[in-house]
Amino acid sequence: MSTPRAHAAAPWLAGIVAAGAGLAAGEIAAVPVSPDASPYFAVGSSVVGHSPQAVREWAIQTFGIADKVALFVGMGIIIAAIAGACGYLERRRPPLGSAIIVVFAAVGVLAAVNRPGASWTYALPSVLAGVVGIVVLRLLLAQLDDEPPPVADGDAEDRVHQPLSRRFVLAAGGVAVAAVAIGVVGRRMLADTASTLADRARILLPKPVDPAPPIPPGTELNLSGATSFVTGNDDFYRIDTALQVPTLTTVDWRLRIHGEVDREVTLTWDDLLAIPMTERFVTLACVSNDVGGDLIGNARWLGVPIQKVLDLAGVRPGADMLLSTSVDGWTCGTPISDITDGRDALLAVGMNGRPLPIEHGYPVRQVVPGLYGYVSATKWVVDWEITRFSEARAYWTDRGWSALGPIKLASRIDRPARGTSHPAGEVVIAGTAWAQHIGVERVEVRIDDGPWQPAELATEYSVDTWRQWRFVWQAGKGDHTVTCRAIDKQGRPQVERYQSPAPDGATGLDERRYTIA
Repeated sequence: MSTPRAHAAAPWLAGIVAAGAGLAAGEIAAVPVSPDASPYFAVGSSVVGHSPQAVREWAIQTFGIADKVALFVGMGIIIAAIAGACGYLERRRPPLGSAIIVVFAAVGVLAAVNRPGASWTYALPSVLAGVVGIVVLRLLLAQLDDEPPPVADGDAEDRVHQPLSRRFVLAAGGVAVAAVAIGVVGRRMLADTASTLADRARILLPKPVDPAPPIPPGTELNLSGATSFVTGNDDFYRIDTALQVPTLTTVDWRLRIHGEVDREVTLTWDDLLAIPMTERFVTLACVSNDVGGDLIGNARWLGVPIQKVLDLAGVRPGADMLLSTSVDGWTCGTPISDITDGRDALLAVGMNGRPLPIEHGYPVRQVVPGLYGYVSATKWVVDWEITRFSEARAYWTDRGWSALGPIKLASRIDRPARGTSHPAGEVVIAGTAWAQHIGVERVEVRIDDGPWQPAELATEYSVDTWRQWRFVWQAGKGDHTVTCRAIDKQGRPQVERYQSPAPDGATGLDERRYTIA
């Protein structure tokens, strides 16, 4: 006599269903506590926070702005595999499967209670998730004890096709459906942005006292496939560590300024709007943007000059770092010298004529020309500590990235698309170049191993925005490589040697290959 092979998958299935039930219970239990108390998202945030630099960089380079989706999918696969194993072990060697669930519940507790602003109540959803997981697992496995008696060894075909017990199928199916329903409801309640969206919809942005100069003719190339001078809000890249977008309203928002200051200051939304506003076009770039990458965008920002806000508190001599903190606990260290040297560093409330999108920092974020986002562009900012680089470290600098982070001179080819074929004759190549807070002097193009040739530059808007360029190539038949490089206004060309983005930004030349028929 032997156990029917058709039942071999049942313990694995029971484990997966039990894990789903536990996670669903954790989601709904987190609703009255905090979105950060969700076991799934607390552990996910902990994974992001403790991932080695190389892993984080690989994820951004591989998945780009879809890195969070990739993390959720990966976590789901791993959880399903471990949950299945828990079911198998609980069936064969009880209570080993339950013990593993306890361990994972403890991991959820530790991750949740270490979230910013957490209290002991953040532990409750993970505890409940563990309890529900164990109870459901044992109840489902108990249904297998009621299955029909095993058939004789000789009846191989009957053994393979012997069905699972009806009670197990109904129980597992019912729990799975309930878990999905409860999990969806809990997730929607935790991710409810209704109050924030309503708050954003009622905001009437003040008119800038110092508006952005109009875009002059010739700034936009208007070529199909070329990058637009202004990046739309929906198209602007988003790279951050927030697995759940913070939902902060203008009523709740406060900015505390403390540390090495003459006086501690706390600003409300009304306090901020009472300060005269400045509007500027500024190009922002992520330090993870590889050669030829698209983690860069240009927008019209409305906000208060950071210098004016710092003057309210009075920065003491010797302080050289603005350590800013997001509402979700992410920190950023910005050189005070780079926000008090006259550049248009803003505490921004508007983007392209509208209140900041929620995912881009609503209601208030930082915008600093010339610095990569990881040392300047704090979203959902709620705290400024004036300190020193010798005394404090921020989120990414604590993980091996450079402390200063000036944006490096770069250029890229935007059209034609990489690897495309074209008829012999005139081919218009176009792209963008940027030398933040210095300005692009010229762009050059090289065909195969030929000499560098000047490209035609679009009109420069400012040294703090990218600049478009075009090159008309009389293309001959064959396979060709086209390379571009920029030279800044200090006469320095791009660094040709390739360096990956870590630890202070990529270098190297963008090139594309084309076939000319």
